[in-house]
Amino acid sequence: VQLQASGGGLVQAGGSLRLSCAASGRTFSNSAMGWFRQAPGEEREIVAAISGSGGTTYHAGSVKGRFTISKDNAKNTVYLQMNSLRPEDTAVYYCAAARGAYGLDRGEYEYWGQGTQVTVSS
Repeated sequence: VQLQASGGGLVQAGGSLRLSCAASGRTFSNSAMGWFRQAPGEEREIVAAISGSGGTTYHAGSVKGRFTISKDNAKNTVYLQMNSLRPEDTAVYYCAAARGAYGLDRGEYEYWGQGTQVTVSS
């Protein structure tokens, strides 16, 4: 099983990026998918999660209204649209697939992508 994240980069504050995470090796249509991020010296934190069906989503308070998670089960891909980016959004972003249909805790996620760097300049 592999999760391949892409779409990171350098952007100015106020800009947008769209992260993609393509899964291979098995289907994740029944599994929750999530985006986490980790800044230097910080703990890895959840940014957003989406249920297996795509019908339920969660966005952390710090990104609510700016980021949107979505899922295309036909493509086995999850996305994170990031708008109005801020310097404090700078981090390595990881996608992950959960064991169950929905989850918000890191321990519930068993497959992890390699991470993609997002850098927001002020």
